[in-house]
Amino acid sequence: MTDANEADRGCLNGIRVLDLTQFEAGPSCTEALAWLGAEVVKVENPKGGDPGRGSFAPKPGEDSAYFLLFNANKKSVTLNLKSERGLEVVKEMARKADVFIENFAPGAIERLGLGYEVLRELNPAIIYAQVKGFGEGSPYQSYLAFDMIAQACGGLMSITGDSDGPPIKPGATIGDTGTGMLMAISILAALYRRKDTGQGERLSVAMQDAMLHYIRVAFSVTARTGDPAPRAGAKVLSGGNAPSGIYPCAPGGPNDYVYVYTSRANPAHWQRLLQVIGREELIGDPRFDDMAGRLEHEVEVDEMISAWTRKHDKHEAMRLLGDAGIPAGAVLDTVELQNDPSFEQRGIMQVMEHPHRGPFKMPAWPVRHNGASPPVAPAPTLGQHNGDVLHDWLGMDAAQVAALRDEGAA
Repeated sequence: MTDANEADRGCLNGIRVLDLTQFEAGPSCTEALAWLGAEVVKVENPKGGDPGRGSFAPKPGEDSAYFLLFNANKKSVTLNLKSERGLEVVKEMARKADVFIENFAPGAIERLGLGYEVLRELNPAIIYAQVKGFGEGSPYQSYLAFDMIAQACGGLMSITGDSDGPPIKPGATIGDTGTGMLMAISILAALYRRKDTGQGERLSVAMQDAMLHYIRVAFSVTARTGDPAPRAGAKVLSGGNAPSGIYPCAPGGPNDYVYVYTSRANPAHWQRLLQVIGREELIGDPRFDDMAGRLEHEVEVDEMISAWTRKHDKHEAMRLLGDAGIPAGAVLDTVELQNDPSFEQRGIMQVMEHPHRGPFKMPAWPVRHNGASPPVAPAPTLGQHNGDVLHDWLGMDAAQVAALRDEGAA
């Protein structure tokens, strides 16, 4: 799309990122940099590329929606890292890069001959970034990890679910994308510092370690009680707040619910809520007049709110409560979000024009720069930019690029 919602130039224009990541934790990081204007060149194996291309693919040989969602705005170059010439070309590119990032299995990048010490010797200004499952010095540092492993070992599952039920994996891929965002922020900081020092640095983040960042509220509970933070279902993790929860709405479908919350810091929320649900007679009732009373009678509180929400659909319930100044949110599913025109009008959802898949709507970078969103460019087909990138970065002509392909290096 090219309209007023688009930022016309990226903040990272001129920054070159050599991207050896795959699946999600690494690609979510490099996609953020690409959204912000960096030239992100994804180096892939000529035989299949990023394994994410085939994850949940509609048919063999066609890139999956999963891949498109995490690789927008990038370029693809195929190089065989097990070929002497292919590895040599990657090193030549590393001399020209501002950022190098990988998320291979522990030790793999070093065995390939692309460890930090090697690349720092070639390019002292390079920002060398690594995303792993477990941190250096951890007893698990050699273990493999995916999103759900990080969520289990990083504490998220222990605080997710009903209080009387087992741990549950949160729906969002916080272990992958959440880690990627922390690395993206750190890369930006390293680039900023390099402006003064001229020197690069090595950055590393473990998915397990990153999860601790996202459960700081849970640690506040432990600091207060000395106990493990509990699972609290839809309630506020820190507790001591009523009402707060998910309430059923008409017509009773799987996502026909609204979240209603009254803040401990604003007693007026409760009074406004009673007015909206038609229970004004309870204003001033000592059983419900303060937070302690409402917690003691929480079952009754939830029942009276549910009796009202069941008479309304979730959109109407959210509107009536929101208009009255009560925090409330309809539980919106992915189809509702994708089909809400306001997201596309604001550039928060954009349409990727993919050469093989055609139009593909996806969430864009959510931060607006000077009121505009960075535009989406399609995720690359495998090796789509071999000629362009190797010419721009290394000065290779078409014959030299063809020679790389013929000898199995690209």
